[in-house]
Amino acid sequence: MDTIVRISYPPVHPGTDATGIVFAETAPDFIDLFKPGEKTGRRRFFVTDAKVATLPLFAPFIARFDDGICGDDRLAILGSGEGYKTIESVLTIVKNAIDAEFSRKDIFVAVGGGVISDITAFAASLFKRGASCVFVPTTLLSMVDAAIGGKTGCDFNNYKNMIGSFYPAESIYIFPEFVQSLSEDQYRSGLAEAFKTALLYDAELYDVFKNESEKICSRDKATVNFIIKKCAAAKASVVERDFTEQNIRMYLNYGHTFGHALESLAGFGSVTHGDAVAWGISRAAALSCNIGLCSRAYKDEVLSVLERYGWETDPVPSIIKGGAAGARLLSIMHKDKKNTGGGIRLVLQKGLTETVSETVADDDILNVLK
Repeated sequence: MDTIVRISYPPVHPGTDATGIVFAETAPDFIDLFKPGEKTGRRRFFVTDAKVATLPLFAPFIARFDDGICGDDRLAILGSGEGYKTIESVLTIVKNAIDAEFSRKDIFVAVGGGVISDITAFAASLFKRGASCVFVPTTLLSMVDAAIGGKTGCDFNNYKNMIGSFYPAESIYIFPEFVQSLSEDQYRSGLAEAFKTALLYDAELYDVFKNESEKICSRDKATVNFIIKKCAAAKASVVERDFTEQNIRMYLNYGHTFGHALESLAGFGSVTHGDAVAWGISRAAALSCNIGLCSRAYKDEVLSVLERYGWETDPVPSIIKGGAAGARLLSIMHKDKKNTGGGIRLVLQKGLTETVSETVADDDILNVLK
């Protein structure tokens, strides 16, 4: 066959040409920040969940809306938790925006954790082929990881983040004050992603996790602020160099292939994302040691730090019931979207901040799951 013409394309426009991350140590004043109902030239569609809507820091803003309406602005309150990270929730957001006659120049504003930012930005990417979005992360996990970098999407058919797009926010407003109101489970969930970032990129941050557990566990404000700033800067640097995850951004998945399999097997919402990732880090460290990538001393130290914060490091976590747990987890890991050529591709470590990505034999994976 003859090629009669070849079309070259510029990079796909991801909704914005830059993301501004604003960090504020003061408590948020949403009314002053967004001025709901005022004419700004661009309508805002605010999306949050039922839990965030009741927070004292956000409730006065919610009260400005009558049945989801404040002037030209709109508000949708969805269900809370991983169980609502579905294509149905994404389409609910799209339908509400269509019903309210939003245009593609208007803005979708996500106020919440990683679930809300993921599904809101995914909806924005689909709406009339792309409207802008803004994030106000309210969980530590979303401040240090989920809100930064433009990965959007939802779970599908009991598989984690199987549908989605790369679509970053125009602006991200980080208010660490929200961290003080998190449940212990949600706080520890965010810490796990921060610890992952330390292992990958930042020896100074790792030393804080290793030596300052009392300050971290008591949510010392200066320490929390330090963690958030370190993680935001590290992830921003990686995303800027590899937006669509062709090479170095893959390292951010450290612990996630194991962790996502655990979330799927246990049932979404049964275990927090961070707890699953922390367990996944323990398995990745054990695997790295077993195949000769890292020393036993490094593996043991990583597991010791994980256990200090209450994260499970056993081969099979306590939430998994029934036999053949390793085989069931392995089967799910084979469906991970990062795999190529039929093998399971994992992020592993040679040591602190020394990271590689390798396809690993099933038997080697099973050895750390039993």
